[in-house]
Amino acid sequence: MGDAVLLWWILSLLSVLFIILDWSHAPIDTTMHMAFLLVTIFMGPLGLILYILTVREPLPGTHRQYIAPLWKQAVGSTLHCVAGDSVGIIGAAVIIGLLHPVHISMILNLLIEYIAGFLVGWLIFQSLFMKDMVGGSYLMALRKMFLAEWLSMNGVMAGMIAVMVPWIRLHPAASSPHHGEFWFMMSLALIAGAILAYPLNWWMVAAHLKHGLMSTAHKTTSQQGHVNDHLEQHHHLEPGHDHHEAPMSTDMNGHRTQPKKIWYITMWSLGILATSLGAVFL
Repeated sequence: MGDAVLLWWILSLLSVLFIILDWSHAPIDTTMHMAFLLVTIFMGPLGLILYILTVREPLPGTHRQYIAPLWKQAVGSTLHCVAGDSVGIIGAAVIIGLLHPVHISMILNLLIEYIAGFLVGWLIFQSLFMKDMVGGSYLMALRKMFLAEWLSMNGVMAGMIAVMVPWIRLHPAASSPHHGEFWFMMSLALIAGAILAYPLNWWMVAAHLKHGLMSTAHKTTSQQGHVNDHLEQHHHLEPGHDHHEAPMSTDMNGHRTQPKKIWYITMWSLGILATSLGAVFL
């Protein structure tokens, strides 16, 4: 286990360094750059692969077209959520691990991590960092980002629970941040969380309940401009808007959403979380 953990963190460090040095080749906003950096710290080479496949511009002037496919939009939406949630979840896990002598139950442990992950994701990464897209109002952003963040958070936490609970039961030392195994476990747990959150984000992006990636690249030719205009119209994106999340009653361009779609996504989100909890505790 020790050699595997060391190799993983070496690959993670190299992946993060690549993204930092390659910053100019991905014309996305700073928030998404930071999201890719955060998730790559834990996802290691997988984060780098997603970076290259989704946002690294292959040829000059092609970025908007390159990021347009729905699956890439959903990856951006997912990783933005995972970045915020991971700060809260892992931060809470570290604090709990350091206070290990004050033993708490696994259920309470997970509840604290869930609340911390949701609050950091909702209050900071979604609402604070995204408030400009709703006119600069933080209070309005809080209202409009709540449901999308909660639905995605359920998928992230479901995947993490499925990895963390069995692992800690088999290796109790993995609950302490003093051990390298803790960080390795958290890395794999976040990958599992991203996998389960991805279908939810794909569905929400497809239903115009969330936005995915947005390019900051300038249109360099009239031909490229026509291509970009077509892509933006197809995905209901506005050239002047940055960012990712949309209100749940209307999308970011004011189009009405369908309550039935929201209901289906909510049921799937809760179902994934309940299935994960049931699998590890029943």
